[in-house]
Amino acid sequence: MFRLCLLAVVLVVLVVLSLDSVLRVVMEHRIRAQTGMDAEIGRVSFGLLEPRVEIIDLKLYNPPDFGGTPFLDIREIHVEYDRMALASHTLHLTLVRFNLGELDIVKNEAGQTNIFALGVGLPTKAAPNRAASPAVADLQRQTGMKFESVDALNVSIGTFKYIDLKNPAHNRTQKIGIDNYVMKHVKGPGDVAGLAFLIALRSGDFFTSLVDPKSGASAPDLLKLLF
Repeated sequence: MFRLCLLAVVLVVLVVLSLDSVLRVVMEHRIRAQTGMDAEIGRVSFGLLEPRVEIIDLKLYNPPDFGGTPFLDIREIHVEYDRMALASHTLHLTLVRFNLGELDIVKNEAGQTNIFALGVGLPTKAAPNRAASPAVADLQRQTGMKFESVDALNVSIGTFKYIDLKNPAHNRTQKIGIDNYVMKHVKGPGDVAGLAFLIALRSGDFFTSLVDPKSGASAPDLLKLLF
């Protein structure tokens, strides 16, 4: 009996120690199934004793149409949540830290650009509102949970790169250099308008220069891509 109990304890310890590794593999396969992009995750940490989820070194790669080139390099996603609110099917995040190291915009040999192929919408000229974004609405639809707010959202953004697979002479890099930009009580897109303005200011004409004026297209809304 003692040996059986000891074996059970050892098995539980092994399961707990391997849980993060299992989650990492599951997440990589899920991202691939939903987006068609290969994913690599350095580490996933799911707090069993504290309400915390952490993803370190998440890398997404473009599909074969864009040569399997890098797309996103997210250094950290750190989320702390309200456990009591979660029990009542409400998503209340006390802290979110999002660190985007690099975003690579790739134009393939057929003249298609990956960021436009994702269907990213265009920024509207209407005043910002606090309504739920499509991503939040989709989360609520899939999980049945109501999004309440993010008490503190901390965002860092490194660099944007443009890669032309047909003409590498057009390649360029734009340093954004936003470190620990903190927003409080975030409930909708209107609450991150300051971040949107700062990104636009530091990116200059990086996005608008990617669009052929004759095509009638407009620059993508980066916030819809990231959030």
